[in-house]
Amino acid sequence: MTFSAKDNASISAGGALFGKLKALGVEYVFANSGTDFPPIIEGLIEAREKGIDLPQAITVPHEHVAVGMAHGFYQMTGNAQAVMLHTNVGLSNGATGLINAACDQVPMFVMSGRTPVAEGSRFGARTVPIGWGQEMFDQTALVREACKWDYELRFSDQVSSVLDRGWSIANSTPKGPVYLSLPREVLCEACPPEGLDEPSKLQPAQTSPSRKALTRAAKLLSQAERPLIIAQRGPGSQDAFDALTAFVEDLAIPVSHYWANQISIPMTSYCHVGWFPDELLQDADVVLVIDALAPWWPDRAAPAEHAKIIQLGPDPLFARSVPMRSFRSDVTLSGETSETIMELIDETRKNTPDSKMVGQRKKTLSAVSAAERTRVAELSEQGCRSPMTKDWVSLCLGQAIKGHKATVFHELGCPLPPLQLEHYQSYVQEPHSGGLGWGLPAAIGAQLADPDRLIFATMGDGSYMFANPTACHQICEALGLPVITLVLNNEEWGAVRHSVSGLYKGGLASKSNDVPLTSLRPSPDFTKTAEASRAYTQTVLDGASLPDALEKAIEVATQEKRQVLLNISIEREDSH
Repeated sequence: MTFSAKDNASISAGGALFGKLKALGVEYVFANSGTDFPPIIEGLIEAREKGIDLPQAITVPHEHVAVGMAHGFYQMTGNAQAVMLHTNVGLSNGATGLINAACDQVPMFVMSGRTPVAEGSRFGARTVPIGWGQEMFDQTALVREACKWDYELRFSDQVSSVLDRGWSIANSTPKGPVYLSLPREVLCEACPPEGLDEPSKLQPAQTSPSRKALTRAAKLLSQAERPLIIAQRGPGSQDAFDALTAFVEDLAIPVSHYWANQISIPMTSYCHVGWFPDELLQDADVVLVIDALAPWWPDRAAPAEHAKIIQLGPDPLFARSVPMRSFRSDVTLSGETSETIMELIDETRKNTPDSKMVGQRKKTLSAVSAAERTRVAELSEQGCRSPMTKDWVSLCLGQAIKGHKATVFHELGCPLPPLQLEHYQSYVQEPHSGGLGWGLPAAIGAQLADPDRLIFATMGDGSYMFANPTACHQICEALGLPVITLVLNNEEWGAVRHSVSGLYKGGLASKSNDVPLTSLRPSPDFTKTAEASRAYTQTVLDGASLPDALEKAIEVATQEKRQVLLNISIEREDSH
């Protein structure tokens, strides 16, 4: 039953919020409640008793996990969800998740309570000391830079129009999170029913590239002798994945997943080249950059001055989120990634490239791609020892999930190259914002979105601790979500050590066995954390035993529908 004026004269604003979110297409509200929630909870019960359709409210024991779940759910479905947090302190715990969502252009409707404005004389006014302790001069400042829009609900009869506006802005190009603060007194007021059961009156704004820019980009690609595509954030849809794969294979265009969040073509395609396409980049005459925040490493390799650069994506210059970014763009194609890719492919196919040139490229590229796959496999196999390497774990995982509908969520865990994945949505890497603890919550949200999919969260030991793992495992058990967590445990901040060694090549840190500010020893027994929520766990010390451990993990997840954690001992990246 939907909410209507005929059946209900009014409802409290707390209940009205959820009813309106359902009308906007929200399936879940990931919530962490507090003292500002009494009118929300009372309103939910009231709405439930009146038979009003509501999204499912999920209690999440930590705000960072709640935001991460909304993030992962969107990445599987393309549908924005809602998050409801507790005043300023809950919002601060969720702020890192919002930074991650903003970086990945993930829409979500984030709300948090606001300590009551009134100190008395109004229903819902401050009562206990926390009402004064949580007051701020500007609560929204905690997240304003990570949100496309923010507002504070002033009156209960604004609920429908405010949510319409926030929803439309969150889903407009480029997408991203929006924020609404909710004073308790306003939530205690009765809300008129008009508009609460209706979809948004404001449709999101979607941009598309100009015809002139499309024509120029298509001409450049069709006439290029040495084209290169650098794809970082995926193609945006299954259709675009399939179309891009066919397109590059027809024209023999190499594709590099440089520092990729998602894959854009199968890694087994002859057009797929290495993680660092330095030589191809320096030699290219046309480079198509698909939704890449940083498409190359300027101090390592850059395009030639004569090369033409085409940048494509929802915000190809990242004007909304990045103050300084100087990667050249000779042709800029602004629009939703999947639609723009399809338009560019259609336009390019109107031109006939030189068949002899394409044939020669195909021959050369096939050899380069095959050699790279062999190199990666051989290097990875050398890591089968005790402790093992990350590459070995990645290679074993890629082999274990063949034939399964599976997604690997990577956060400083299994590196992409040895996985050799082939399918759209088979890989999601942490946002480039680096807000740690994202991987496991996002994997949980993805599992909720697609219960039949095999979901892995592969994380370093430091990232796992940042994920608030007790909260993560509790919610997995509560919702029956069989996420498989692989903790690649080297007892240190490996990324920090690697960064120091990379910047100071041959420096003291690269030669030292005791690098300050990186050690996580003694390592906790992470299996005990997961076992507290009845997970199946195993510690894997030797590389030779990993394939059997992965097979058992998949069996438990698929047959028992039970979460799994493997604590995998890996070596430090610079120890060999």
